[in-house]
Amino acid sequence: MNTALSRLDRIENLFPEMLRRWTRPLQLLDDTELPADIRVDVTENDKEYLVTAEIPGAKKEDVRVSVDGSYVSISAEIKKDEEKKHGRSIVRETYHGSVSRGFSLTSEVDDKKAVAKLEDGVLRLTLPKREGGNHNILKIQ
Repeated sequence: MNTALSRLDRIENLFPEMLRRWTRPLQLLDDTELPADIRVDVTENDKEYLVTAEIPGAKKEDVRVSVDGSYVSISAEIKKDEEKKHGRSIVRETYHGSVSRGFSLTSEVDDKKAVAKLEDGVLRLTLPKREGGNHNILKIQ
């Protein structure tokens, strides 16, 4: 009786794992997760906003930041192609998708002095405050 119950417990524990895999299509076989969204932290001081955005797997040339007055938009194309060999078997995982995030700040940004840097999947924006606003696409450094 104990053996049957332990087998049933193992089957019940298997279903949440299978459901987690099916509901997480952005997770590759090696448990490397691709972003379903862009996580953003915003801090400010008297002169500027400092924005940190996590975009794992994004390359500099595939990230776009747009500033229009006090509205900031971040978007990225994520591409991943991975191949693993297990003995005579080959598993190939390919993903291509996009993520985006937009938010408004309390003051308009001087987009001509704004700076964007991407390192190790983390985008850092320095957005100086100003009166008035224009629309500008930032070049990622």
